[in-house]
Amino acid sequence: MIREFLKRLTEPEPDVSEPDVSLAATVLLVEIMRADHDVAESERDELLRAITVLTDRRGDDAAALLQEAEDASADAPDLYHFTNVVHNAFSEAQKFTLLKSLWRVAYADKTLDKYEEHTIRRIAELLYMPHSEFIRAKLEARDH
Repeated sequence: MIREFLKRLTEPEPDVSEPDVSLAATVLLVEIMRADHDVAESERDELLRAITVLTDRRGDDAAALLQEAEDASADAPDLYHFTNVVHNAFSEAQKFTLLKSLWRVAYADKTLDKYEEHTIRRIAELLYMPHSEFIRAKLEARDH
């Protein structure tokens, strides 16, 4: 038993790789789509549009990324892992575009649920976005 314990201490830790930034951003969009527990087709369509804007993936490639993000989202215990990847890779302008895309997904079904707004607020905070940018993105998405 002691040998087994020592063996576990000396073994290298398994490689836990970070998701790429495209997957991380898409997972955040999926979280908004699922936040109100009612996935509307209009939200899925807006999410696919956001993928093309944020990642330059189109068609089947965008759909495959969306499926991968849905799987990753279902297994994720929290948002930090994904927001950290986005925070380290995106510029301020890209983060703002992501934030606006999150709002557009939330508004896509013509209703803004309190859980969607709360999740977007949490993501904005984890991306270190100023509250003024949070509000500006919300207004621009609403008026879109």
